[in-house]
Amino acid sequence: MRRLLRPVLGAATVALAVLAGTTAATPASAADAPYDVLVFSKTAGFRHDSIAVGTQAIRDLGAANSFTVTATEDAAAFTTGNLAQYEAVVFLNTTGDVLNATQQTAFESYINAGGGFVGVHAAADTEYGWSFYGNLVGAYFRSHPAIQQATVRVENRAHAATAHLPQNWVRTDEWYDFQASPRAGARVLATLDESTYSGGVMGADHPIAWCKTVNAGRSFYTGGGHTQASYAEPAFRAHLLGGIRYAAGRTKADCRAETGYTALYNGSTTGWSQAGPGSFTNSDATLSSVGGMGLYWYSAKQFTNYSLKLDWRIPGDDNSGVFIGFPPSSDPNSAINNGYEVQIDPTDTADRTTGAIYGFKAADLPARDAALNPPGEWNTYELLVEGERLQVFLNGSKINDFTNTDPVRSLAGHIGIQNHGTGDDVSFRNIRIKELGGSNPPTGGNTTVQAESYNSASGVTVVSKTGVNGGQVLGYIEPGDWAAYNNLDLTGVTSFRARVASGGPGGTIQVRTGSTTGTVLGSVAVPNTGGWNNFTNVTTALSNVPSGTRNVYLTFTGSGTGLFDIDDFTLVRGTGGGGTGQITGLGGKCLDVRNGATADGTQIQIWACNGGAAQTWSVTPNSTIRALGKCLDVNGGASADGTKIQLWACNGSAAQNWSAQSNGTLRNPQTGKCLDVSNNSSVDGQAVHLWTCHTNANQRWVLP
Repeated sequence: MRRLLRPVLGAATVALAVLAGTTAATPASAADAPYDVLVFSKTAGFRHDSIAVGTQAIRDLGAANSFTVTATEDAAAFTTGNLAQYEAVVFLNTTGDVLNATQQTAFESYINAGGGFVGVHAAADTEYGWSFYGNLVGAYFRSHPAIQQATVRVENRAHAATAHLPQNWVRTDEWYDFQASPRAGARVLATLDESTYSGGVMGADHPIAWCKTVNAGRSFYTGGGHTQASYAEPAFRAHLLGGIRYAAGRTKADCRAETGYTALYNGSTTGWSQAGPGSFTNSDATLSSVGGMGLYWYSAKQFTNYSLKLDWRIPGDDNSGVFIGFPPSSDPNSAINNGYEVQIDPTDTADRTTGAIYGFKAADLPARDAALNPPGEWNTYELLVEGERLQVFLNGSKINDFTNTDPVRSLAGHIGIQNHGTGDDVSFRNIRIKELGGSNPPTGGNTTVQAESYNSASGVTVVSKTGVNGGQVLGYIEPGDWAAYNNLDLTGVTSFRARVASGGPGGTIQVRTGSTTGTVLGSVAVPNTGGWNNFTNVTTALSNVPSGTRNVYLTFTGSGTGLFDIDDFTLVRGTGGGGTGQITGLGGKCLDVRNGATADGTQIQIWACNGGAAQTWSVTPNSTIRALGKCLDVNGGASADGTKIQLWACNGSAAQNWSAQSNGTLRNPQTGKCLDVSNNSSVDGQAVHLWTCHTNANQRWVLP
């Protein structure tokens, strides 16, 4: 992102376009350097009558897309010297045992050294006794029903073999079942919907196309291609071309196995909000930027330790970025000032180009250049956040490794994508996340929820409004209305805070679990705030709060109409009646007495939680925090930033007084400063010290 900021005029609404049913096939990049492909179609079992037309189709693709084709059924072509001239080898409907041991060895060496393999249809019905080949192809043939029409669910629309396809690809072929799913060792690109045809036996997860790496080599397999008609289909030909280009190394893709991810966007914009000017259109499960400079951010939830993956494409010299680790705000500048941007712009300076942590750390440029697809093609980012460490992967290759040491920033928070401005065009697909655990809830134990991101509701209306977090509020609230928010973690929650405004009579918010008539955990009055744009916070203590993930219901009472608006609400942890147990902080680590020592002056640190006595603290609200019979103490009662935090005999002094704040911090009232993890590092043994209070992750704690 080029930091040419202008004042934010207000939040814009995302423009929604009609979902397209089919996308035109995308041609191969004109920039492909010429290469050579060997098509091998020897059969020792069933022989497909489509081999000749399939071979001709690949020849035609080669003539139009910078590669030459040599076709053979002579296994003698499999020598080390001969294979070296080809960037990819296509097994086109081969069957049975087609190579002898010497030829197999030559092919293994070819793949291991960086060669490419493309398996088409009956390539999975080949070489059952050769384990290397079984791993290379990914799965062996089991059975098939009659040729018929079926729906292919396209799971990965960033790979060159599938980027041109709609999410639901309806076509006719002979649909293979496999002896086992390849998913554990390959990136599945497409699956079969067995409910759309008869005779499938693999069930709900039936992969039909995938890619993978084998040592330095690349493998692509498609189960299509039985019929002669397949090779006349433009979409199938483009599918086959994309697989050949990938195997030949002319296009890059993240072909690592992928499981356990949750979609944040794959067509639905639920949970997303626009901050600042511009917008994103939403068509064919693709977000495309319009104007700006703004930010489209996932306002429904914050994240701490996670793997975020998303697919992106630019048509030329265009600018955008992915933001992480910022607090909720309707101002896109907040993400710039409080979070970090992973840049998308391959033409800027080293610390501001694709793969860079913008303005902080350049990518490994040779690695980046080797992994980057050119404009017009899709790329995949993985942003792996573990505590305050961020690793960036481009198309499966690691290109950056950054650790946040800025005490006023954190990698924990919201995520968003940028619409940079008119002429800076970027598209995104399949934004997904895997939460890795081992962390506190975001915001130092507190969970902030945008009120408009409810899962179900009655009577209320979402209203766009400037100057609010997320750009929208929950409005037109009347007595008896309600809103429900699913799967909120209530563990350790002690109070409820809401940002509200009212130009009307005001009313009451009731917090319940289970249903709209469930037990009331707490109620808070909302006054007339002096206008519908005058927001204030209202807070109430909660009681009898269950642990674990629950559905939370806000029910609304009052007299009259138009009671109040709610911008967001926060489930606050760590300000209750005290207790005994672990105190957890940055990276999910525990506050720990170094080496379990009891001598006065022993350094306090963070360490992986282990349940030991050195991590068992007794908390007395607005008073002491004790472990091993002694107190958490500010060395010498000093107030300088960086003052040591230690264990010391309890003496009732102000240096041993701690007050838990609603923002998750632990404050020493005498100094007005906070318990802070030094260097914002979550490594075991990292010392804690006293520091000027802020609200970033290294000062946020969850108390027992």
